Amino acid sequence: MKFNQSLQKGILEKRYKRFLCDVILPSGERITAHCPNPGSMLGCSEPGSEVLLSASSNPRRKLKHTLELIKVASRWVGVNPMRANAIVEEAVAARQIEDLSVFDHIQREVPYGNNSRIDVLLQQGARKHYIEIKSVTLADAGFAMFPDAPTERGRKHLRELSAMVDQGELATLFFLVQREDTHTFRPAVLIDPAYRDELERAVVAGVNILVYDCKIDENGIRIRKKLNWEMT
Repeated sequence: MKFNQSLQKGILEKRYKRFLCDVILPSGERITAHCPNPGSMLGCSEPGSEVLLSASSNPRRKLKHTLELIKVASRWVGVNPMRANAIVEEAVAARQIEDLSVFDHIQREVPYGNNSRIDVLLQQGARKHYIEIKSVTLADAGFAMFPDAPTERGRKHLRELSAMVDQGELATLFFLVQREDTHTFRPAVLIDPAYRDELERAVVAGVNILVYDCKIDENGIRIRKKLNWEMT
């Protein structure tokens, strides 16, 4: 996925009220930008970090700029979870994900479950493959982890994927690690132990787990390689 514009450089002054961040531009101007990440952004919101912002041409938007990337230990991390679906869909459509390479039809945001929408729905003949995508930014000592804050919504998605398997369909939880410095994924049990337990139940029920990291630069974000995962 390539950015459709050149991103604006800046320095993060602070992130606050979840969806706001103040950024100092190279000119010295301070602006308030939209932070699209609803999580805690633990380890990815350090004041003084380099950031890259996209700009909207929509005159109705209150905040023109959106936080896209932040530099952590000399590497860019993608902190806009709204990009994750497009990144994965692009890779699936190009058949770059071997586990998801067999399908006749691909759709996004299809209603299913209890008032939910599946991120990507693949079909092979009459059989459906439900794919829920989670954007991962949290990392520690080479381990990518999710979630970075307790998430009842995430647990609900796991239950709904399990229900699809019970109905004879395929279901995959796809963790997209929007950084390049990890080797293994594990649930963040210290942050949300209930999510870890629900994830284990989903795996036992037959939900597949896929984890891929990304190659990230100022021009775009793309799938890089498959990572190992563990339930510890």
